[in-house]
Amino acid sequence: MHGIIHAEIKKFVEKKFPEGTWQTLLNEAGLTDKIYQPNSSYPDAEAVAIVSAASKLTGIPADAILEDFGEFLVPDLVSMYRWLIKPEWKTIEMLMHTEESIHRVIRLKDPNLSPPQLRFEQISPNQLQLHYNSPRKMISVAKGIIKGVAKNFNQKVEMSEKKNKDDSIVLTIKVT
Repeated sequence: MHGIIHAEIKKFVEKKFPEGTWQTLLNEAGLTDKIYQPNSSYPDAEAVAIVSAASKLTGIPADAILEDFGEFLVPDLVSMYRWLIKPEWKTIEMLMHTEESIHRVIRLKDPNLSPPQLRFEQISPNQLQLHYNSPRKMISVAKGIIKGVAKNFNQKVEMSEKKNKDDSIVLTIKVT
């Protein structure tokens, strides 16, 4: 996982939880002296261990923490990738172009990075389906990012989730 994500997790923890929580989470996760550099890559298991420690410490389910984190992440992602976002886009267009623009650029910059493969289908003017399949199984982050994108465009979303037999997930997203 890219170091930017780890740096954003730290920023999220420092904003949402009491002072000192970040170090407590690192200690609980067995990563006591770990420092995350934004331009490096780290094992996915380290992020999972930090989120698991946060869930254990707070009593908040890991999926809820990941969804909240995904939403928190959007302003910084929009700022970082503003040059790839067309001014006329709103939530649906932004989501529909994530794979071909933002994820493509991420993969080109560093072939070792592997953001999830996202396949969106527009099923009506205000409705999409997201076909999500990732070995990380972090659909909760995707849900949070979708909420954050909608918030960025002063829109709202409703989502329903369906898990397929092959373990992939289909999210139906309605934008209002």
